[in-house]
This record gives sequence, structure tokens and C-alpha cells, in this order.
Amino acid sequence: MENELRALEERIGQLATLARRLRAENAELRQTLLATQNESRILREKIETATTRVQRLLERLPEDAT
Repeated sequence: MENELRALEERIGQLATLARRLRAENAELRQTLLATQNESRILREKIETATTRVQRLLERLPEDAT
């Protein structure tokens, strides 16, 4: 009976350690996700700006005389 309790106590300790490690990993992943989402937003804005600039330049080109 005492051996079973020790084994259970050890298992509970292992699970607690795993839970702490997973919480830390989850927090790190959330930070990475936020940074990646922010970077994605910035890149989309840059693409939108570049697209607008290219469209304006194309509008300024003379049409081909056919």
C-alpha cells in the first residue's frame, strides 16, 4: 500500500511538472503567434501600399498607339 502511494505521489509530481512546462510553452507560443500576426499585418500593409503605387505608375504610362 505504501509503495502504491509513493508511486502515485511520484506520478502526481511528474504530472505537475509537465503541466508547468506546458503552461510555459503555451505562453511562449502565444507570444510567437502575436508577433507573427503583427508581422503579417505589417507585410499586408506593405503589399497594399506597393500595389497602389504600381497601379498609379501604370495609370501614368502612355497608352500604346495602335
